[in-house]
Amino acid sequence: MSMDDRELEEIRRRKLLELQRQLEEEEKRKALEAEMRARKEAILRRILTDQARERLANIRLVKPELAEAAENLIIQLVQAGQLIPPVTDEQVKALLLRLDSQARREFKIRFERKK
Repeated sequence: MSMDDRELEEIRRRKLLELQRQLEEEEKRKALEAEMRARKEAILRRILTDQARERLANIRLVKPELAEAAENLIIQLVQAGQLIPPVTDEQVKALLLRLDSQARREFKIRFERKK
């Protein structure tokens, strides 16, 4: 084996090790995300009524970011004592409306005519 071949082999080996490390980190991250999601689901199952959970599941299909924000807000409000479980569908609707209206921005277009 010449020097160039050895260098190429060493570069390939390092590259393979780096790719394996990246793959392992990605798997760990996905496992952690799945665990966090399972914990969140367990908390929501305890504090939401069936109708409220169903509404959030339906919202998640259309606007996943809104459902995520609503779930986080509901958990925070319950932990702060500002919302008493079981959280009903009507309470979830009110929170969703509040979050959606905050997310939407009104745009006004003005036309100015040059003189």
